[in-house]
Amino acid sequence: QVLSDVFNAPVYTIDTTNSACLGSAYRAIHGLVAEANVSLADVVKSAPEPRLAVTPTTGAEELYRPLLKRYAELEQKVIYNPASSC
Repeated sequence: QVLSDVFNAPVYTIDTTNSACLGSAYRAIHGLVAEANVSLADVVKSAPEPRLAVTPTTGAEELYRPLLKRYAELEQKVIYNPASSC
């Protein structure tokens, strides 16, 4: 629920063990075939069907939008000037 609220997006899951590793494997395959203009959608056609797990809580976007903006600003500061203090 937290991911859904923070990013104001629905969260889907798949019924498989260790889905994060599976997602990484699909991205790796996509990297291998990218030069052949194979889309990620084509690579994951055989993936298990995702199911909606949660949707954003009403009003959460107003809370998290400024925090995400601040996070992005701090991230850029660290990336472009790692010696600076945040």
